[in-house]
Amino acid sequence: MAYSETDTGHDPDPYLEHRRTLFATAYRMLGSVADAEDVLQDTWLSWHRADRSAVRDPRAYLVRTVTNHSLNRLTSARARRERYVGPWLPEPLLTSPGAQEEAELADSVSTALLVVLETLTPVERAVFVLREVFGYAHAEIAGFLDRPEPTVRQIARRAREHVRSRRARYDTDPERRATVTARFIEACAGGDLNAVLELLAPDVTCWSDGGGKVSAARRPLHGADHVGRFVLGVLRKPRMAGVAVELVPVNGELGVLLTLGGEPVGAVTYDLLDDRFETIRVQLNPDKIRGLRRGTASRVSTY
Repeated sequence: MAYSETDTGHDPDPYLEHRRTLFATAYRMLGSVADAEDVLQDTWLSWHRADRSAVRDPRAYLVRTVTNHSLNRLTSARARRERYVGPWLPEPLLTSPGAQEEAELADSVSTALLVVLETLTPVERAVFVLREVFGYAHAEIAGFLDRPEPTVRQIARRAREHVRSRRARYDTDPERRATVTARFIEACAGGDLNAVLELLAPDVTCWSDGGGKVSAARRPLHGADHVGRFVLGVLRKPRMAGVAVELVPVNGELGVLLTLGGEPVGAVTYDLLDDRFETIRVQLNPDKIRGLRRGTASRVSTY
């Protein structure tokens, strides 16, 4: 039998009702649009095979199912990432135009946070997302994970402290971000290396993810001169081949989208401090750009 999320029958389907929340949960747990969509398909199958008469709270049942499918994928993903070519970065995701003005949303889905979450164990990451992002009670999370509530409280505290200790302070004002970004793009478009260097912090770091599929730096680049020359090439040279550079909300904050013939080919996300770029992340892996296609923005903007 072929399964489809549109096979809902005549009554409203709780899975479709909560799908956006389920995607938002899976994406934050996995940092991957492709894996999150696979988890949703697995969840749909589980839901439509379940004995509905025994399900008292469909939303809780679905979140629990997404959580456990995500945990399974996180465990296998770690092994895959050990063999990954070059730096691994989360898959970027277009967010709705207003999302960059919603501080809580921007913070919870930002690339900076997703990178930090990669340093947690799978269970720590699941607990952090459910507790700190979606506000589930410790008792609810304990039910999702089949663990004692005191254990979940300990995991939640450990994960929260871990994330807090690894998250640096960055500028978050949308207007300042837009101004600095526009200056940076203008400098890159004009090939003005000196102007680019003025906007980079002396100890700036740049990660580029090509996944071994396209040309990208195999190791993080450090220092304004190295990073400036690399980013200048990423944002200026492609224009000669018809690649367009657009400023759009990516992962809740203003970012840079690279498109060719209207189709995405890459994205740049970054962190600013005192109006200078502290961290730059360039996603170029063609297998990790599906979340940059138009029409994906609504999937994470509401939970």
